[in-house]
Amino acid sequence: MDGDCGEVRSQKTEVSNQKSEGKSQRSEGGVSDFRLLTSIAIILFFVVFYFYPMAAIIGRGVSPAMLDTLADADTWRIVGFTCWQAALSTLLTLAVGLPGAYLVARYTFRGQSLLRALTAVPFVMPTLVVAAGFNALIGKRGWINLLLASLRLPTPALTHSLAAILLAHIFYNTTIVIRLVGDYWSHLDPRLAQAARTLGANRLRAFAAVTLPLLSPALLAAALLVFIFDFTSFGVVLVLGGPRFATLEVEIYRQTFAFFDLPAAAALSLLQLACTFALTLIYTRLSARLSAPANLRSTEFTQKPLHTLRRKLAAAIIVAGLFALLLSPLAALGARSVTRLEAERGQRGEIQRGLTLDYYRALFDNERGEAFFVSPIAALGNSIRYALITVMLSLLLGIPTAWALATPSPVGAVSTAEGRGGGLLESLILLPLGTSAITLGLGFLLAFNRAPLNLRASPLLIPLAHTLIAFPFVVRTLLPTWRSIRPQWRRAAATLGASPAKVWRRIDLPIIGRAAIVAAAFAFAISLGEFGATALLTRPELPTAAVAIYSFIGKPGALNFGRALAMSVLLMIATASSILLIEKLRIKGVAEF
Repeated sequence: MDGDCGEVRSQKTEVSNQKSEGKSQRSEGGVSDFRLLTSIAIILFFVVFYFYPMAAIIGRGVSPAMLDTLADADTWRIVGFTCWQAALSTLLTLAVGLPGAYLVARYTFRGQSLLRALTAVPFVMPTLVVAAGFNALIGKRGWINLLLASLRLPTPALTHSLAAILLAHIFYNTTIVIRLVGDYWSHLDPRLAQAARTLGANRLRAFAAVTLPLLSPALLAAALLVFIFDFTSFGVVLVLGGPRFATLEVEIYRQTFAFFDLPAAAALSLLQLACTFALTLIYTRLSARLSAPANLRSTEFTQKPLHTLRRKLAAAIIVAGLFALLLSPLAALGARSVTRLEAERGQRGEIQRGLTLDYYRALFDNERGEAFFVSPIAALGNSIRYALITVMLSLLLGIPTAWALATPSPVGAVSTAEGRGGGLLESLILLPLGTSAITLGLGFLLAFNRAPLNLRASPLLIPLAHTLIAFPFVVRTLLPTWRSIRPQWRRAAATLGASPAKVWRRIDLPIIGRAAIVAAAFAFAISLGEFGATALLTRPELPTAAVAIYSFIGKPGALNFGRALAMSVLLMIATASSILLIEKLRIKGVAEF
């Protein structure tokens, strides 16, 4: 009797296991189907909104005019200057950023998280805001020249010079060096260099022989990423460089709007695409080396407090220097936006000088009262609307994409086809990073200005371009967090009968919530200040804040310049708030940006 009961129980257990396996297999099949649908959707999105515009550039650029453009000596002079200023900017950025990278890598100190947050603010700051900040600091009527004039000293013309371009590039990209190099450096075992010191090597030789070779992948990756950003620089060179300096980005813009020579602009875009794709390919290989297995240690082991007075003094000098470089243009911008530096007539007609809020009040005025001349505050409203649409589209595409890349193969080992599919999807994500915003805007202008996709009059065209630009940041922000979720949790839920949608809703979504907010903040900040693609695609009746700032800077009169400053301050506050939110919600040790 007991034997019969045992046999019945065994059969029931076997049936139960078979049912669980069936549910698990159905769940795995659903996961596989969802991954396939996600991959197809993202590929279709890139085919329509990336490859189709790039094909339009190729179709317009490959023409007899292309040979004339490439044979023109001015083209190669511009290419030479583009490479030269990018290389010089990269070297100076490394020189400024490496002391800060060493400080955050090897020591813990009060205010370290604040330093990290503040050094990250410039990275997402709109280029027109940065240009306005440097104009307020080192411009003809900037604070430094006013101080020199009050001391009866010569006032140098720093704007419209190479020095202004280099300073702005250092301002933008120092955080890349601090983060990429500093984070990697913080995991290198300090005992290796200490062993070299014990064997008789001095500090410099130990660094050159031991630390530098270990640090070289991070150094090269940071240098190359900084070079790419400087190579594709647009707003900084356009505003601070003036008419004397032109990178490929600026020349594409001038050929499009100043000379209406679309074949020449397309030919220059093809040349830039070839350069940036080559640079991006090298960068991805270096990034792979950074993620390769290495003898890395926890920061709890590698970092130590600042004990001695000498170290504290050195740290204070480094922090003060970084704050002076990264915050002084922004502080100068804020102060200049509420200051009249010379006697001018105010809005009520009286002569005024000193502190004023007239520049902010003027943001609500439409002087011409016409449909095509909107008030500055309306332009800011357009930017916010575009940014919100960009956030929605970026998350709608980025969340399932990051999930598809992070979720392992349901059968336990990725097949060759799935492996290739995942590699294709990850390569697609990086493509916008290797394409300048100006080139992307030109592609949209050529592709979506005719059938079958005539979207030129659509208000979605600019958010779609912004979504492509923000998409890599969104996915790379979500991906590390999603990869941190243990597969056993999903398998256990599936075994208990949960559908793929319920697994995603009950397990994945609560964990990636913070990362999704960080990704949304990135997308919002990037869209709010984007200028390159927007300058080509904006409609006269729907200008963005960045386009309005550029327009006001180019107009004569103190009131127009004051409006540009006031709008720049509002954009600065919005983007700085976004990056501070990112730093507060960023999951330490998991988030990639």
